[in-house]
Formats: sequence, structure tokens, C-alpha cells
Amino acid sequence: MEKIAQKVYSQINNDVYNTQGDIWWKPDSVLHLLKTSINPWRVSYASSVLKKLNIDPKEKTALEVGSGGGIMTEEICKMGFTTTGIEPAEESILSATNHAIVSGLNIKYEKGTGEQLPYPNQSFDVVFCCDVLEHVCDLPKVVSEISRVLKPGGVFIYDTLNRTFISKLVAIKIWQEWKRWAFMPPNLHVWKMFIKPDEIKELLSKSGLEWKDHVGSKPNISIPKMLSFLRRRTKGEWTFVDLGKNFRLVESNDMNILYGGYAIKK
Repeated sequence: MEKIAQKVYSQINNDVYNTQGDIWWKPDSVLHLLKTSINPWRVSYASSVLKKLNIDPKEKTALEVGSGGGIMTEEICKMGFTTTGIEPAEESILSATNHAIVSGLNIKYEKGTGEQLPYPNQSFDVVFCCDVLEHVCDLPKVVSEISRVLKPGGVFIYDTLNRTFISKLVAIKIWQEWKRWAFMPPNLHVWKMFIKPDEIKELLSKSGLEWKDHVGSKPNISIPKMLSFLRRRTKGEWTFVDLGKNFRLVESNDMNILYGGYAIKK
């Protein structure tokens, strides 16, 4: 897999993360669904990987690449890691920093991109990159940089969206475009930037990372029920709070949409 063509990359709306005001921690906001509906699956998987590898976070350093408003970063910190988050959007960094202070969490946030991480070689024991790989312009460079800052034997934990017919139907059409159900901003994701499992495996290998595992996800409810919940929100009967209370992802063998994985630096 090569660097994303500029004509494709120009379609994605990464500017949303620089929206002024707190778009991350207000319960009735779309990005807060990351905490209520996505993080239970994401954190559970990451915790299981760390347990499997006998990693004690209290003795380790961790970096989150693309930390946004800190919704996942705070979970990483709560695990016990000495935690750093790096993010290109200044408004998101401000939200993350303010929320960490209020929450009494010691997290270091810095501005930067995954393509050029401002850290020395072998700086971190674990690197997380969640819902970010499908947003970057130069994916091979990002994976290479993550490998560079990982210590030998360090762990890369990630999740991303698969480029399938089903992901186009669900993540693009239903979630973003079809107004009957859509709850995400237009062009938050671009389907051509989604990453197939074999593609990420190849990139990991080229960067000196040994792929170990992939796991899928699915809604905790049936598809018809999920559509009915989304419809309630678009009709004004439900808020994002209601949606977050009733819909979340759970672990599955289905990797057609959102899947996670981990690799170890050789």
C-alpha cells in the first residue's frame, strides 16, 4: 500500500477536529460516541493484549498517535502507563489537556503528526493508534515512524476500518450520507482510505513489526434495531446520549467494518 493520492486525501474532512469548542467530551455530541459506544470494545481488546503479553502498564511508557480529544488517551493513562498523546489539531489538544487536568490525570499532549513523530528512536514500550490510520495521507510513513519510536519488543496496538462492500454501505452510506440514518459529519471518512487486513500486515512487516492478531467487531444489537435507533435520532426523538446508552460494539470474528490488531517490534 502506497501514500494516498492527493485527490483522494483532499476529500476527507480532518478539519472537523479543529472545530472550536469541546466537541469531544460533551455527552450529546457525535465524537463522544467514541467513549460510550466504541471504547468498551477498544479498551477491552487492548487490555486483553497487554494481559496476554504479561505487560504491566505501571512500569511502561505509552504513546497514542492521533489522540484527538483524549478519549482513548485517558483510558491508556488509567491503565497505569506514563502516557503521551500526539495530535495535529490544536483545538482537540486543548480539549484533551483541559479534560485531563479536571480529571486529575497526568498526560503529556503535544502537537504533531504520525508522519513525523518528534521522539527519539526506541522511546516507547507501547504505541496505540485508534481510528486514525484511515485518516492519514502517508500510511507507510506513519507505520514506519511508529516502529521507529517503539523499543525492541515493544507493542503496537491499533484499530481501523476495512475496505469492503459492507464497510462502504455501513460506514459511508448509512453513517455519513443517507440522511434517514446518518449521524456522522459528511466526509469524516473516505472509503478509498480504508485499509484491508492484508495491507496493514504488509506495512507492518516492511517496518520491522511482526503482526500477531486481528479481531473484529459488531453491534450489540441487530442491524434492524440499530437502524431504528439511528432513525430515532435523526427524527429528534433521541439524542447522542440515548444512542450511546443503547448501542455499542462488541468483539466478533467479523472484520468487514472496524477491526483491531497488534504487532510486536522485532
